[in-house]
Amino acid sequence: MKPFGTSMSPHLPRPRGPISRAVIRALATRKPGDVTFATPPEHIDPFSADVQVALTACYELHYRGFEGVDADWEWDPQLIGLRSALEKPFLARLRAEVGPRDDIDATLDSLCIEPADGEGFSYYLRDVGTWENFREYFVHRSMYHLKEADPHAWVIPRLTGRAKAGIVAVEFDEFGGGRADRIHSQLFADLMRAADLEPAYLAYVDSASAEALAVVNFMSMCGLRRGLRGAIVGILAAAEITSSPGSRRTVEALERLGAPQACIHFYAEHIEADAVHEQVMRREVVAGLLEQEPGLAADVVFGVVASDILETRLTTAVLDAWRSGRSSLEPINDHSALGVG
Repeated sequence: MKPFGTSMSPHLPRPRGPISRAVIRALATRKPGDVTFATPPEHIDPFSADVQVALTACYELHYRGFEGVDADWEWDPQLIGLRSALEKPFLARLRAEVGPRDDIDATLDSLCIEPADGEGFSYYLRDVGTWENFREYFVHRSMYHLKEADPHAWVIPRLTGRAKAGIVAVEFDEFGGGRADRIHSQLFADLMRAADLEPAYLAYVDSASAEALAVVNFMSMCGLRRGLRGAIVGILAAAEITSSPGSRRTVEALERLGAPQACIHFYAEHIEADAVHEQVMRREVVAGLLEQEPGLAADVVFGVVASDILETRLTTAVLDAWRSGRSSLEPINDHSALGVG
């Protein structure tokens, strides 16, 4: 039996605007080399659902592709040109919000500050979250966790020495330490199944919010661009430093609700592992990279802070919906977003 969430290429996402419609229509109906894409509007909102779905469609060609879509689309010059045109405002907006910073030690130290009463997902879920909140949360997080650690793997050939050895050690754990049943993406597929959700890769791409897609698209953009190797290192460092305490609160929330063991296990796995990864990322990967390339300090900081900006946007959108008694998921007209496929 093939493992859930790891075997088949996903379906193409549903368009959410004219740009994503043009991309998805081309992938579905045309051959590579046969399409010229229109230049995006000058003042496009890079955080819009239209842009984020279009970027998701472009990036996924570098992961597992899409069912029925020609694999040669991955390197189609016209599509890559459009992707680059969408990346520029996305990157520019994030750089503007982060500002000129290279204070790497202060930035990483700030991630270690854990307020007793924070405002993130794990605090809300621990204190007042419901099981339906959790199921929606799993849907949003499935955009990343069903490909966990994949975006960061692209940086490995771009590193040397301590940085390379350290990040490979972290990735080895993320990929199960040589055991397929312990690959973190497989553990999350097990979680989805236990929560009575569809565990297949990108099964909920049409239900996830634009904010959830943006978090993963930023990883993909930085992973695919050698010039952003410092940023992808910063993204992973931020994730590993903040994961352990957040996972501990999430376990408390799941235990409070009597959640299935597979759901608890996924987050429990991250408490101990990521506490170790935090030290490896900071002392070996980040320190090793900046020892060799000190000019990348600003890019590492950019990765850390920009990923936090995107996480904050996601948290705000979802918690605002929940506090208003609304679903945080995109409406799907023909079936329940949380139904099992």
